[in-house]
Amino acid sequence: MASEEASLRALESLMTEFFHDCTTNERKREIEELLNNFAQQIGAWRFCLYFLSSTRNDYVMMYSLTVFENLINKMWLGVPSQDKMEIRGCLPKLLLAHHKTLPYFIRNKLCKVIVDIGRQDWPMFYHDFFTNILQLIQSPVTTPLGLIMLKTTSEELACPREDLSVARKEELRKLLLDQVQTVLGLLTGILETVWDKHSVTAATPPPSPTSGESGDLLSNLLQSPSSAKLLNQPIPILDVESEYICSLALECLAHLFSWIPLSASITPSLLTTIFHFARFGCDIRARKMASVNGSSQNCVLGQERGRLGVLAMSCINELMSKNCVPMEFEEYLLRMFQQTFYLLQKITKDNNAHTVKSRLEELDESYVEKFTDFLRLFVSVHLRRIESYSQFPVVEFLTLLFKYTFHQPTHEGYFSCLDIWTLFLDYLTSKIKSRLGDKEAVLNRYEDALVLLLTEVLNRIQFRYNQAQLEELDDETLDDDQQTEWQRYLRQSLEVVAKVMELLPTHAFSTLFPVLQDNLEVYLGLQQFIVTSGSGHRLNITAENDCRRLHCSLRDLSSLLQAAGRLAEYFIGDVFAARFNDALTVVERLVKVTLYGSQIKLYNIETAVPSVLKPDLIDVHAQSLAALQAYSHWLAQYCSEAHRQNTQQFVTLISTTMDAITPLISTKVQDKLLLSACHLLVSLATTVRPVFLISIPAVQKVFNRITDASAQRLVDKAQVLVCRALSNILLLPWPNLPENEQQWPVRSINHASLISALSRDYRDLKPSAITLQRKVPLDDTKVIIHQTLSVLEDIVENISGESTKSRQICYQSLQESVQVSLALFPAFIHQSDVTDEMLSFFLTLFRGLRVQMGVPFTEQIIQTFLNMFTREQLAESILHEGSTGCRVVEKFLKILQVVVQEPGQVFKPFLPSIIALCMEQVYPIIAERPSPDVKAELFELLFRTLHHNWRYFFKSTVLASVQRGLAEEQMENEPQFSAIMQAFGQSFLQPDIHLFKQNLFYLETLNAKQKLYHKKIFRTTMLFQFVNVLLQVLVHKSHDLLQEEIGIAIYNMASVDFDGFFAAFLPEFLTGCDGVDANQKNVLGRNFKMDRDLPSFTQNVHRLVNDLQMSVFCPAFLAQDHEGRERPKDGSLRGSELSPGDARSRRLGEWRAPAPALLLPAPQLLHWRSAKTSRRAHVPPSDQARRGGSCGSGSPRGCQPLHPSRTCRRRFPPARTWGQGRLRPTHTPARNTTLDAPCSCSRALAGSPSLRAESKLLGPGVRAPLSPRHPGHFPCWKPSGQPQFPDL
Repeated sequence: MASEEASLRALESLMTEFFHDCTTNERKREIEELLNNFAQQIGAWRFCLYFLSSTRNDYVMMYSLTVFENLINKMWLGVPSQDKMEIRGCLPKLLLAHHKTLPYFIRNKLCKVIVDIGRQDWPMFYHDFFTNILQLIQSPVTTPLGLIMLKTTSEELACPREDLSVARKEELRKLLLDQVQTVLGLLTGILETVWDKHSVTAATPPPSPTSGESGDLLSNLLQSPSSAKLLNQPIPILDVESEYICSLALECLAHLFSWIPLSASITPSLLTTIFHFARFGCDIRARKMASVNGSSQNCVLGQERGRLGVLAMSCINELMSKNCVPMEFEEYLLRMFQQTFYLLQKITKDNNAHTVKSRLEELDESYVEKFTDFLRLFVSVHLRRIESYSQFPVVEFLTLLFKYTFHQPTHEGYFSCLDIWTLFLDYLTSKIKSRLGDKEAVLNRYEDALVLLLTEVLNRIQFRYNQAQLEELDDETLDDDQQTEWQRYLRQSLEVVAKVMELLPTHAFSTLFPVLQDNLEVYLGLQQFIVTSGSGHRLNITAENDCRRLHCSLRDLSSLLQAAGRLAEYFIGDVFAARFNDALTVVERLVKVTLYGSQIKLYNIETAVPSVLKPDLIDVHAQSLAALQAYSHWLAQYCSEAHRQNTQQFVTLISTTMDAITPLISTKVQDKLLLSACHLLVSLATTVRPVFLISIPAVQKVFNRITDASAQRLVDKAQVLVCRALSNILLLPWPNLPENEQQWPVRSINHASLISALSRDYRDLKPSAITLQRKVPLDDTKVIIHQTLSVLEDIVENISGESTKSRQICYQSLQESVQVSLALFPAFIHQSDVTDEMLSFFLTLFRGLRVQMGVPFTEQIIQTFLNMFTREQLAESILHEGSTGCRVVEKFLKILQVVVQEPGQVFKPFLPSIIALCMEQVYPIIAERPSPDVKAELFELLFRTLHHNWRYFFKSTVLASVQRGLAEEQMENEPQFSAIMQAFGQSFLQPDIHLFKQNLFYLETLNAKQKLYHKKIFRTTMLFQFVNVLLQVLVHKSHDLLQEEIGIAIYNMASVDFDGFFAAFLPEFLTGCDGVDANQKNVLGRNFKMDRDLPSFTQNVHRLVNDLQMSVFCPAFLAQDHEGRERPKDGSLRGSELSPGDARSRRLGEWRAPAPALLLPAPQLLHWRSAKTSRRAHVPPSDQARRGGSCGSGSPRGCQPLHPSRTCRRRFPPARTWGQGRLRPTHTPARNTTLDAPCSCSRALAGSPSLRAESKLLGPGVRAPLSPRHPGHFPCWKPSGQPQFPDL
């Protein structure tokens, strides 16, 4: 006793010192080292048990519980059975004795430790584990404790961490499912008892404010009068203890519902009880009473009542989220909806005392969010099955949803409700498309609701009706989607308008257009207020109220113009003729507005409030141009009709539009307006393509403006757009005209003149002048190159998919500029920014005009590039020039991708050079670099080379194709093929998940198209190496997001030779696994079923991977069979626990010190290691050696210790052929870590002298390295030496 008491006093002193602000890092390192050593010793748990019962120091209790946690989760099998029994008996007694006085976090930790024991031993050796929990719940004194234990059990056993075998996980879930009915019955009883107990005192006769409220829709929603009466009962006032018990019960239910299936165990009584508690969330009276009474206790009481409602809605939503609903449960589901919509009606009920919005504002924000989640789940998951029920009034539900949506107190709540309406409109649209015969009936049913929705959404985007809310929206800060809060609000609103337009086009147009017309009249009427002043024109509206009204009207007009443009797609196609007049009306108004704005130059006018009104005027003008651009497809269809009818109306529309555009193509116009005009011009030239466009004077004016060398150049983006438009006018074929009427000769001459003018300065650049005389400064030369190539590249890119004649004319015009580019390229090879632009231009040429360039010139370009990109140049670009240099190499590889994909034999002679460039020059530079730059493009080039040039490697004959099983294809260029495959294999060792996914897809594609895995060379020398690599990736969890894809790839590879996989590969793979003994490997092998279908095989693979992970993490677990019984060394079953003298028990415990000194030394003799890891479990050095996880200086594997300022990152082992050396664990340095950034992977050995010396250099506040393999982490692996895919 004296020894234990002294140890406790020493430990308390140590823990107090450890967490004291004045304790140095060095001191803390030594304290933690001592604590970890103490935790390893035999019998340490006995001292911890004494500490728990004898101290009130929170740090000591938490440390003691951590020792128990580590013992149970890591060393439990090696603990003698008598000690296990003692622990199983003492810890629950300790919990029962002190649960009311312990701090909640200590109590919860103790509960979790007991549940961990149950996770290991229940039901075989801890048969009363769950029975004890049920007894705790049933006893009124210990009900809260039992509920905490129940929730912890549900969390730890139903959804266990990955430190259990698959068989044990399945067993635990089955055991819990057997208890579900009992548990749900107990929880129902608790909630009903509390409700009934307090309801007696809560009932008061009407019209008392605590009496229930009846609803107008209740008779529709609830068919049973008794149900309505039940829900109309007043909400009881609960005491604090009852609320606490109910909150725990609801938390348990929410977690249980997250994993149990829908079944008869979830009774109507339970559902009704949950809905009773959901009413707490919408009970405003309790919140008001708490605030009126004023005391903090009453406020907390009101918050707790609201929390009960949130928890109850969480339970409901867990049930709602299940899409798979058994037939027998659909009636319960209907009852749930009826009861929830009663709550919705209660929330949205408008009376004299409260408006709907004020009611929602007074509710708990979390409750409103949960209710919105419920509505979303209902519409997205269950509406299709509930709509058919005659007793469920869908239209009335939409009425409630409408009120709920448009009275949301927050913008986020409104956005969420708009999402729900979008889901409903999508459902309605798909339903109508699948049942066209019932279209009218469906639309008639919902027409009123949809029209009301459309009207209200349009009102909500207008300042006229919603100024206060709209002015709160931020229109400056961009979110992750690069849009402001105002833009998001408008976009989501317009999406709803568009979806209603798709269903009810006539109603939508008749609703929108009059509102648009009203705001247009205000805008068009501004001309009468324009006066001439000394500095120009001025808007003579100066009164503050008038300026505010004008601002609101202009903002509304801008929004409505966007709405009009969003609806353009519903006027084209099959409905063009039927809706022609409506569309023509809109287009004519838009053309008029754009011309009006350009003529009177509202964008340059002076205003009384220039910071507000001028941006508004510019925005309206830009939006009118954008809306007109949206109707370009309608104009194109009208153009086809006009060609047949020869109507003058269409000509007038286009001419007037050009008159509106031309004045805006100027450097004096704001960029926003300039770009809108340029985009409209591009749409007219590209989409509409009227024959007469080039003859319009306004277009001729633009031609002259662009080709005039003395004219000031537009901003880059605008210059590119205008040049694209002018080029397309001359190159794109006119619709509905035969080839002989296209006037190609004249257009060819005009296009050549255009390109000549655009590239005048560029063609004057001579390589000799650049390299020798430098007549033009280098910076000016770069500007000329950038400006010219950006225009020419855009022209080529936009013509690449057009007719042959258009591409021929384009190349003829560009030919001289292309030759100049090739001549200039060597002069700028060391200027990566210029080289980048030139290669972008050539890449676009190869993609769009390689046929027009001809074979000789194309070969000249390729040969020039191959000669220029030597290994030294590639290394300079990749290693020394940063991201720009890498982009240069990437574009060069993309050009080669185009070359290798070209069919025919023209470019086949380049294949050896291209492959040699990739494998001998590029790949060695990037292989060991952690950066993903260049790698994706290189592997895509290798894939394209294989995919499009398969016969370069495999000479296939007709006979071999017909008799594939009788003759193997002839193999050529085998070294190159093997090198490419080795590069792919090495890429699977890299941490870049995107590269891994890409290359795995490439291999699977080659197998699907070319039967890669079946080829003899792959099958005999590579197949199982790839399988080994992929399995190791799964085991080491380095690419967990790709588990499914990796499993399918393993199946496809194994299916080539299932017999070899099961008989040869699997045993060899298990033989090479470190940290697993022979018996465990046999168990793993036997548990892998020989299924040959894809689902079963992949399931077996993931089961093997899970069990293999756990065998290394906790070697003891495979000593249990699938029923949880412990298995002795010979593999036979035994019904009792291991005795202290058992061989396995001795083997698992052999690392422990033979005679530990449990008495802690005096505090002054200790030092510290790490502030935040003192409670982490420590794996002893000899145990690490046995598992292969040591990385200290004393490691049996000779690994070097980590530098103390480094953490670890996972390194994946290379594949190996059968019989090659095993994988060796080690660590690699990664990034610095501080006191607040603990290592995520492993900790260096505490006792390492080198670490001890280095750690002194860290200084205060710098975290020391952590000890290896703290709980919950899998060891890092890598082979000795550098990672290499095996030589093939």
